[in-house]
Amino acid sequence: MFYWLIELSNTFPGFGAVRTFLNVFRYITFRTGGAVVTGALFVFLFGPWIIDHLRIRQGKGQPIRTDGPQSHLAKKGTPTMGGLMILSGLTVGTVLWANPLNPYVWIVLAVTLGFGFVGFYDDYLKVTKQTTTGFGSKLRLLIEAIIALVACYALVRLNRDPASTALTIPFLKDTVLHFGWFFVVFGAFVIVGSGNAVNLTDGLDGLAIVPVMIATASFAMIAYLAGNAVFAEYLQIKYVAGTGELAVLCGALLGAGLGFLWFNAPPASIFMGDTGSLALGGMLGAIAVAVKHEIVLAVIGGLFVLEAVSVIVQVVSFKLTGKRIFRMAPIHHHFEQLGWTEPQIVIRFWIISVMLALAGLSTLKLR
Repeated sequence: MFYWLIELSNTFPGFGAVRTFLNVFRYITFRTGGAVVTGALFVFLFGPWIIDHLRIRQGKGQPIRTDGPQSHLAKKGTPTMGGLMILSGLTVGTVLWANPLNPYVWIVLAVTLGFGFVGFYDDYLKVTKQTTTGFGSKLRLLIEAIIALVACYALVRLNRDPASTALTIPFLKDTVLHFGWFFVVFGAFVIVGSGNAVNLTDGLDGLAIVPVMIATASFAMIAYLAGNAVFAEYLQIKYVAGTGELAVLCGALLGAGLGFLWFNAPPASIFMGDTGSLALGGMLGAIAVAVKHEIVLAVIGGLFVLEAVSVIVQVVSFKLTGKRIFRMAPIHHHFEQLGWTEPQIVIRFWIISVMLALAGLSTLKLR
């Protein structure tokens, strides 16, 4: 609407003051700020209603693993699917503030909502059947892979630059790995891996949402810089026209995440569930592929990688040797078994996320 009003004001004389006021909406930075406020306000206003509605519909709430930490049994009855709050605020903030003509926004938003739907169905089965397992993991991964493959194909077709199918290496300004059309598969792996890594991290109150917000803020900056020809040339990073608009989408997630954290702070009134964790992880992966910073995602989201690797190592070790490396996986449960309190784990993991984000952002200049 703002774009249309600006164009309309340009066609009539005497609308200089109006044009000056509306011109501020052209700036990505301003609209990103607006998306943050919109996403946060939406969740703050409608969050209590959503929580009450989910609590009534779900009854017993999310089932708690009996083989998990015993302290988690006290959380029985807490409603899940809190990702619906985040996705609602994210969608409203994006639709109101992002440029509707930008295809990158719709591709990333489609991945986010697609992964969110997969997570929602998984949560639905867990709640209705009162089990800790949803639908088959192979089928879930297949659906996620199809969504990611379609998105990566669209991103490659959208950016006709030969570098669109290449992998850039942090710290090395002239080194790229050309994958050709195999990049579509690689990009899909990044998106699916990111979604499931965030999903594994979501196990304690506030543990997943803050690192996601830290990573999102980092990629908001990266997207803005990569989408600006002047900044991209100065920093010697790959310029991808149009990706700067993804900063607005990141802003909407930041706002919605802040609103969700208000209700997810210990003791949580609602859990994010797979509805939120899969969606937010998929969104981070899609943005990283769009702005050509896939490896940087592994650095900034290093906490998510650590959580995923801990599960893989635990499973492989047990199958091969019959022994477990960690007392419990994912790794945040290992620290619980060591005697760390839940707030200690959560806050220390937040600190690690900040440090990793700073390390990832340093790659923008150290080339």
